[in-house]
Amino acid sequence: MTAGAQMQTPQERRKGESALSEFADYVEKQQSKRPHPGRPASVAPSDSGYSSQSQGTVTDYHAELDIIDTLNLAETSTHVRLKDLLLDKGDDADVTLQQLSHILEGRLAEGHGEALFDLGQEDNGESMVFSKEQWDVALDRIRQAANILRADCRVLMTKNVGGPEEVVLVNEKEKSSSGKVMIRQRPETVEDVIETRIAVVGNVDAGKSTMLGVLVKGNLDDGRGKARVNLFRHKHEVESGRTSSVGMEIMGFDTYGEVVASNVPGRKLSWEEIGKRSAKVISFTDLAGHERYLRTTVFGLLSSSPNYCLLMVAANNGLIGMSKEHLGIALALNVPVMVVITKIDICPPQILQQTITQLTRILKSPGARKIPIFIKNREETINTATQFVSQRICPVFQVSNVTGESLDLVRAFLNILPHHGHYDSQAPFEFHVNDTFSVPFVGTVVSGVVKSGVIHAGDTVLIGPDSLGQFTTTSIRTIERKRIPVPVCSAGQSASFALKRIRRKEVRKGMVVLPKLDTPPKVYREFVAEVLILSHATTIKTRYQAMLHVGPVSQTCAIIDIDRAFIRTGDRATVAFQFVQRPEYLAVGDRILFREGRTKGLGIVKSVGYDKSKPLNPNKESEDAEEAAREVGP
Repeated sequence: MTAGAQMQTPQERRKGESALSEFADYVEKQQSKRPHPGRPASVAPSDSGYSSQSQGTVTDYHAELDIIDTLNLAETSTHVRLKDLLLDKGDDADVTLQQLSHILEGRLAEGHGEALFDLGQEDNGESMVFSKEQWDVALDRIRQAANILRADCRVLMTKNVGGPEEVVLVNEKEKSSSGKVMIRQRPETVEDVIETRIAVVGNVDAGKSTMLGVLVKGNLDDGRGKARVNLFRHKHEVESGRTSSVGMEIMGFDTYGEVVASNVPGRKLSWEEIGKRSAKVISFTDLAGHERYLRTTVFGLLSSSPNYCLLMVAANNGLIGMSKEHLGIALALNVPVMVVITKIDICPPQILQQTITQLTRILKSPGARKIPIFIKNREETINTATQFVSQRICPVFQVSNVTGESLDLVRAFLNILPHHGHYDSQAPFEFHVNDTFSVPFVGTVVSGVVKSGVIHAGDTVLIGPDSLGQFTTTSIRTIERKRIPVPVCSAGQSASFALKRIRRKEVRKGMVVLPKLDTPPKVYREFVAEVLILSHATTIKTRYQAMLHVGPVSQTCAIIDIDRAFIRTGDRATVAFQFVQRPEYLAVGDRILFREGRTKGLGIVKSVGYDKSKPLNPNKESEDAEEAAREVGP
């Protein structure tokens, strides 16, 4: 570390951290204004004044207020009480059953094919005051209604009902029967399988690969890394025990919430078998924890578009090294974070308590603003998973991969985890390439995530840009999801495309696949972004260079203009960047992250292209002249 890196004071560092959470929320709101390919929008509504176009009225979306819509508080409500539908045994039982299935259909559509039903509570939170007999009738009605929709039910927990799912009552006065039921549709085809992407991060030796090996394979670890061997992609990873690439692993759940695993002990199912037998698939992106591989980890986090982030912390080490860096990146991307404390079987109680205290302090800090919830039992698991849509909550599990302690709670949590993310299937197609392959007898294959729209096998598309900013016309030979051939792929899904008449050396990570349009897509070497400086030892001026990440794009960028003389830690500024090597495909509203070694800042693209005749800092010439005069001296 250089002497200049020592100059940052604790006050400056705290200033950068406290600004992170607020800026991440701001970026999330701006992202909703991101245009799609084929729609003219080169300038975003800007607080900085750099926008030259008139701004339309944009309504802010507040996810936390959605619950008000479901409470049915209107005075003139014609709402039929759920209790009446659930207990109807009269002549109209078939009609009310159809009404009940219609309500379930809406909830399943909202939950992307799954829904959690509070059996015993109205939509507005009122108790239905069920007796045990009434609860059994209501559960049977729910199962009948779900069967109409080709869905299965699984009772997750009950109160005053009895049975294996019964939880301990906190309030002894509560006598009515209630419970939570998971309803999940049986997928007609592989395309209908629910997919949730989780990025797994944490410091080196935190037990990331081992934990995934235990979760996916079902067998416990031997304490010496036996479970992680299946996840490694390279020989040197097996020898060193350290992940250096972006590993992928999947875990499947059926309609009843059971983990899809082999009946033969020790045998690991193939991706095809898991995909065909599952109703919900969790895709894990296993990232590197070592500082040497930070670029790979940042690329994996941004390019895989994770719905959630799983932070691993070793109980005997605490939140050290790259763990804080990874947590900061996850917060900057506004991805909900859950924490797993591993190795509790070999950790002394006082060291574990120190780790928990440190973790609580960091999660509650102004930069993170999270509410840690330490999960110890099944009821807490279910309640936290259903409330995890609120990004302020951070569930914390304490597990051992050797003894298997609390692993059942982690599996139950992943099963219930609601799908998070907004994807627009109606918008024009856009696909970001995050890996390339050359497959024998197939040809060039690109993998990535569909950002928007729908694509079919056989469609003609454009892929690019190359070093000159040009796009190449090709067509999609076949599409695969989780190594299973599918005819179509839609927004929010990860997939692989086999391309016709394209060599592997002509494609690279960071390219985009777009629909063939009359006018070729525009690429840009310069763009203007609003940025927040998280940490930098000194000041940042023009001509400063750093590695910039925009989705799957990783390229060195230079700052060519700033709206002030210089910027430092904690500052928000409008900055003009220029790609050093080649132009890239960008859109207003894209999230950017730049680093020089450690992460330096994050931001959002405000406009593409840069007009030198309209500098961001009009006083720059006079300031440069004054500085030159000072350097020359009297």
